[in-house]
Amino acid sequence: MQVDQRHGDSREIGKRAEDDACQYLQRQGLKLVARNYHRRCGEIDLIMEDAGTLVFVEVRYRRSIAFGSGAETVTRTKQDKIARTAAHFLQEHRRYAGSAARFDVISCSPGRGDGAVDWIRDAFHP
Repeated sequence: MQVDQRHGDSREIGKRAEDDACQYLQRQGLKLVARNYHRRCGEIDLIMEDAGTLVFVEVRYRRSIAFGSGAETVTRTKQDKIARTAAHFLQEHRRYAGSAARFDVISCSPGRGDGAVDWIRDAFHP
């Protein structure tokens, strides 16, 4: 990850983390469908396609993992918001209605290259 928390506010840092996560996923073979899909019920950072599966991605950036990873901050409430927002996306984009879907989390931290990426596929399973 190329994010450097010393330069910029948290919104700018978040955008750079999303950019880096998107590029990382594209290198893994996923295709970008949409970014920052926003509805009243919530926002989805990245929507990607992975071999016919629609992937809703939450990107979390942590300056330090001393208090846990970014993935650990995706609470049940946040998961519910993302799921409701994904339902809106599917209603608006009917061409994906029959596609399989999953929810992934990308947790990243500064300074260690791609090794700083923790990609959790199908993260919302109990």
